[in-house]
Amino acid sequence: MAQCVQSVQEFVQDSFVPMVAVLCSEEAERVTRKNNLSFAELLRPFCRLTSEGHIRDPNNQVQVVKNLRICVNNVVTNLNSPSTFSPAQRRVLNEVVLSCQPQEGAATNVITAGDYDLNFSDHSLKASLPWYSAWRETLSEVSTSQHYTATTPWFEAYRENFLQSMPASEHEFLNHYLACLLVVSSTEAVPVEQFLKLSQEQHRVQHSGDYTNPKWFIPNTLKYYVLLHDMSEGDEQRADSVYEDMKQRYGHQGCYLLKMNSRTISAEEDDQIPDPWTQYLHRNNLQNQDVLEDGASAVNSAAVENNMNAAEVDSPEKDGAPSSLESHPLQLDTASSPGSLPPLTAANTELKKAAPEAGAAGSHGTCLTLNDHGHIRQFIQEFTFRGLLPHIEKNIRQLNDQLVSRKGLSRSLFTATKKWFGGGKAPEKSISEPKSTCGLLYPPEAPELQIRKMADLCFLVQHYELAYSCYHTAKKDFLSDQAMLYAAGALEMAAVSAFLQAGAPRPYPAHYMDTAIQTYRDVCKNMVLAERCALLSAEILKSQVKYSEAATLLIKMTSEDSDLRSALLLEQAAHCFINMRNPMVRKFAFHMILAGHRFSKAGQRRHALRCYCQAMQVYKERGWSLAEDHINFTIGRQSFTLSQPENAVTAFRQILTNDSRQTATQQGAFLREYLYVYKSVIVGKEDSLPQLPLPCIHSSATRVYFGHERRLAEGEKQAATDVSLDQEYDQDQASMWGHLEEQLVASANRGVVPGSFQPSQCCLNSQTDNLRCPLAVAEEPIVVEVTFRNPLKVPLALSNLSLLWSFTADGTSPSEEKTEEAITNEETFTQGMKQKDDIATTEIILEFHMGPEETKVARLRLLPHRTGQLNIVGLVYNLAAASSGETAPSTEGQQTLDLMVVRGRQDLKIQGPRLNQTKEDKMLIRHGLDRRLDPIITPPMPLMEVFFLQFPTALLSGEIRKAYVEFCNVSGVALTGLRVASTHPDFFTFGSQTTTPLTPVSPTSAENCSAYKTLATPRQPGSVATEVLVSAGDFSQPSGVMDIPIEGSTLQPGESTQLPLWLRGPDQEGVHEINFLFYYESTEKGNKISHRVLRHTVFICASRSLSVQASACRSSGPPHHSVEDRGSGGTLVFIDVENINTSEAGVREFHIIQVSSSSQHWRLHKCINPAKDKDCKLTSRERAKLCFRATPCKPQATSGTVQKYTFADLNLGNERIISSSTPCGDFFFRGCRSAEVQPVEAPTSRTTASSRSQVCVPTEDIGNIVKKCNELDLNIIVIWKAYVVEDNKQLILEGQLHVALQTIGKEATSLTPKEETQEMVLLKFKPEAPPPVILPAAELSQLIKTNLHYPETYTHPFVQDSLCVVPVTLTLSNCSLARVQVIIDLRHKSSSPESVEIHSSFTWVGQTQHHLQLQPQEVLCLTLQACFLQPGVYNLNTPRVFAKLTDQGAMCETSQQTASPALIIINSA
Repeated sequence: MAQCVQSVQEFVQDSFVPMVAVLCSEEAERVTRKNNLSFAELLRPFCRLTSEGHIRDPNNQVQVVKNLRICVNNVVTNLNSPSTFSPAQRRVLNEVVLSCQPQEGAATNVITAGDYDLNFSDHSLKASLPWYSAWRETLSEVSTSQHYTATTPWFEAYRENFLQSMPASEHEFLNHYLACLLVVSSTEAVPVEQFLKLSQEQHRVQHSGDYTNPKWFIPNTLKYYVLLHDMSEGDEQRADSVYEDMKQRYGHQGCYLLKMNSRTISAEEDDQIPDPWTQYLHRNNLQNQDVLEDGASAVNSAAVENNMNAAEVDSPEKDGAPSSLESHPLQLDTASSPGSLPPLTAANTELKKAAPEAGAAGSHGTCLTLNDHGHIRQFIQEFTFRGLLPHIEKNIRQLNDQLVSRKGLSRSLFTATKKWFGGGKAPEKSISEPKSTCGLLYPPEAPELQIRKMADLCFLVQHYELAYSCYHTAKKDFLSDQAMLYAAGALEMAAVSAFLQAGAPRPYPAHYMDTAIQTYRDVCKNMVLAERCALLSAEILKSQVKYSEAATLLIKMTSEDSDLRSALLLEQAAHCFINMRNPMVRKFAFHMILAGHRFSKAGQRRHALRCYCQAMQVYKERGWSLAEDHINFTIGRQSFTLSQPENAVTAFRQILTNDSRQTATQQGAFLREYLYVYKSVIVGKEDSLPQLPLPCIHSSATRVYFGHERRLAEGEKQAATDVSLDQEYDQDQASMWGHLEEQLVASANRGVVPGSFQPSQCCLNSQTDNLRCPLAVAEEPIVVEVTFRNPLKVPLALSNLSLLWSFTADGTSPSEEKTEEAITNEETFTQGMKQKDDIATTEIILEFHMGPEETKVARLRLLPHRTGQLNIVGLVYNLAAASSGETAPSTEGQQTLDLMVVRGRQDLKIQGPRLNQTKEDKMLIRHGLDRRLDPIITPPMPLMEVFFLQFPTALLSGEIRKAYVEFCNVSGVALTGLRVASTHPDFFTFGSQTTTPLTPVSPTSAENCSAYKTLATPRQPGSVATEVLVSAGDFSQPSGVMDIPIEGSTLQPGESTQLPLWLRGPDQEGVHEINFLFYYESTEKGNKISHRVLRHTVFICASRSLSVQASACRSSGPPHHSVEDRGSGGTLVFIDVENINTSEAGVREFHIIQVSSSSQHWRLHKCINPAKDKDCKLTSRERAKLCFRATPCKPQATSGTVQKYTFADLNLGNERIISSSTPCGDFFFRGCRSAEVQPVEAPTSRTTASSRSQVCVPTEDIGNIVKKCNELDLNIIVIWKAYVVEDNKQLILEGQLHVALQTIGKEATSLTPKEETQEMVLLKFKPEAPPPVILPAAELSQLIKTNLHYPETYTHPFVQDSLCVVPVTLTLSNCSLARVQVIIDLRHKSSSPESVEIHSSFTWVGQTQHHLQLQPQEVLCLTLQACFLQPGVYNLNTPRVFAKLTDQGAMCETSQQTASPALIIINSA
């Protein structure tokens, strides 16, 4: 807002000052020209009086005149009397505003309005005070004033020039000349004659009637005679004598001797003398514009008007390229209009021709000393106090006397007097027309004009009370005469006088001003007077903090006749809104937009840009996207027109990057405009690539892939999946691969994981650990996947898209590394140089199209050739607006399209993850490093590819399939240390080293070839199993990591090898994800990359085959007396096999061809199955039962520490499969190891099995003794064949199922148990006492094994002897490794009535209770006698056997389980 140094009272007072004319002789003009100034310009800085003056009013009261300023102008005659501004005057006002701009980079002043902080450029305030000695105090007062807010010096300059260039009007006398200075040089021959000539000239100009301008206040104009003496030339005594003569002739109050030019021109002193004239010189244009009009021809004048019209009004016909915003009311012209500069240049040229003093080069006042300055100031004071003020006082008295003498006359007589003086009204017009307004002219002697004249004189000498009285009286007279122009003038000045009255006896009559403005504008059609009125009233209202009324007044004054005035007033109205008690920020911004639009139409493009930028502070980031787009578009246009292309690019960038809601057509126009501006910016700046805003890059989604592009499947070969950019990242999967790699590294480093181990990461993204620089390999590509997003609704065309990088080579010493400069490929794009292919080869994507609002990824390749540090810094590409049409453009259109293609770059700046470790991290927002784009290039490494042949996708549970794997070294470095780890180590095997057969070079189809190693062995009834002893170390590897047995353990560059791979279908049905991780190293040690890995993932669909259930019980048969069977009669093993296949795989039937066992302690001895079939055939849902006898293994020599496993094979067909060889033995041991790894709830485990062979330790607790007694640890391998019909071919599938029998009497199955849902358990709030430790009876009942030996039939002659006594032998076997006390009770105790009946005729005779002690594993025979009374079938199995451990203190006898009924037949002889 306009905040001037003056107060509002001073501003209004300075707007109306006494006018003084100047007439100079030629010689006097020459004297003043020595200072590059005319006489009027010479006086101008000193025209404000520094002391008070006094006059007496008609009531003889002394009136003080403070701070009075006079206006001195050269007499310029004019025949016409314009009431409005001429085009030249408007042009000069336009130039005044144009020349007053805010400084670039000036300190800003911040106004806080609500939640907005608005910045305004507040450079030095426009000093509208004259130059005088107290200027320092004034400026210091200004800087501390509370009104020191946002300033608009251009508006102050406009307002000041506007008020001073007001054309003289007939209805008021404020800007009529009161006096005339006649200036003659003392070097004239006869100065008095020159005075006489000038006096006559003045009289002629005023009274001849030939000139309408200048206008004179009163007929008797004050003439003041000034003798100018040049101290450097003339004779001072002569000048003094001439002055004495003048005082005699004109009186000492009517003349003055002014001495000047006391100094010769000196460069040294030039800097010390101030130059107060500079700020006033531009006003000469205003005073000399009439000369311009007179001197110029009509053609030139017309040309000037046309130029001004072009500058102020933008015609739509000038648009070279119609924009899509044409319909917008604030739309700017798209083509650069003639603007303000060309007409201003023309105006300046003509003004300089007409008034060369206006722009003369050099400093001013070079011949004047400070004393001369004082002389001029003294001269002005003398003239004012001795000449001008007495003259005004005299005329006020005369006018007052005239008016007072008329007061006594009646109104009618007064009216008649007016008619006599010719002061009648204009003739009446027709009724349809309004009464005359401007047409009514009063004669100069009219009493109404005399009142107005007296009021103006009183106003000029600050007698505001009397002035108000006179204006008020005149207003009534003018209104009664319907002289609206005169009435409006009186209303205007009455309001100003009321405001300026000291002590404010009456409030400011704002309605007077409103009426005056409305009359000037609507009735008189005089916008110049209306504007003056509005300017004054707005300042007065603002001083009274009535900002709302001031803004309303200013907005009303906007019109289409002057864009410059409308722009300035709208800007002031906007500042009123921001200065209100409750700032109206949005109204401020809206009116700043309107002001900027009008500034633009007026050719004031800098001011237009400033207004839009200030409004942008309000609209920015508030969700008003359409308003933001319009403002940014306009800022871009104006900045480009003002040769600020960087700002234009920034503004257009905002339009394109924001989420715009514009239509596609509009966005296309924005994009074309941006490209055009951008193209002009980069002209001449080819040395660097500027930043492009489109398309948007999602930096955090950038992925980097280090690795070779692998070959896909070739024919039957299936390539390893490895890592690729097409795979989604999964955190669980990454941790799983890391765990596998850790196992492999530990295996390669003798079981120890190095402290510097980091899992290999081939693909980096936002979820991986990117704190360290990744390691890349020379001669292997680096692929960067960048995610682009097109925010616009129009397609984009990118071309020549490639990566920007910088590279620092490895130095030999640290000092060299520091001095080594980074090499970049940016200059290859900017200067058209050849690509730096010796460092890295950069792939270029020739075309990359993006659809509207499309998100698309681009994969850019880079092939490094040298080792060092590589930094991928960004992207470089050509950007163009894609053509929506499909037709080929013409040649001319193609050229236009080429012009709209710009080349630039975008940087890839990836923000690391937010830190959240320390307290400071949690309180602040800190981000870590992300170095995924800064790889370290290492020397070449081996690179392996893996292919799989005949690899199935579906298997039956337990099915064995043979496949082949091929390893290829595709690098130039040999590889070694090949290993593999897997999440399912029991799924595959490469075979054991001792049993692997030779690999065929070209494997054929395995349609009917068995994967097992078989021997033709016809089955013989009652045959005993074939046994083989095998060490577990030949098969299993302790860590689960498998060494791959390639020949020579090294693969040379370019070599490949094939190995067989046996697979076994998972036991659990469903789809299984099986992961392989291959590990290999370089033969050259010492690289930063110690090893490399290759991933492979397969999915196997397992379907059900057979279900095997096995159980074991102690044999009740008589013990054998051989050495190896001593102490045990063997164990019976029952195996149930059921076909649970649902035939979805086309399986017709299963054949069980062999049952094998593997254990360190037990073996299957023979098959005692009563079935006569050679093998078991099972169709769908059929079940087969097999029975085998198991015996303990032969004792092994204890010399070796490794305990061997005994494999026993019982074939049910004509072929025996060697179960101890590959692959059967491998899968057995792998299955056992995976079962050990899993937590088992059974009380036994493999670790306790080995302790069974130790001698009895009496300190062992009862639990271990009982467990060892009941443990079996026998592993059953069921080998089957399945006949499958597939594609009308019969295939034979093979497989094996494992069952681990751990405990006697406990059933085991080959199927993995399904997890049952946990049942709801009642909450217990009170803990219960723990139950006493009681061993289950089922375990203690196995301590003693009993067996009865008796004849099956016995014949006794009951006729001869009624008692039949039969001897029966009871065999007791201690199955445990501890001493056992046994009690045998032969008495019958049964609760069952049937048993009482059965046993009533049979009893044991002799000792009925036996107490025995059995040593560990001792067998004891006891002879009993049974007595029968009659023939029949009897069950002898009635003795009850109780047993307890000897070491057990408490008596915990437990009844031993009895065998099946022992039946005897008693016959009578």
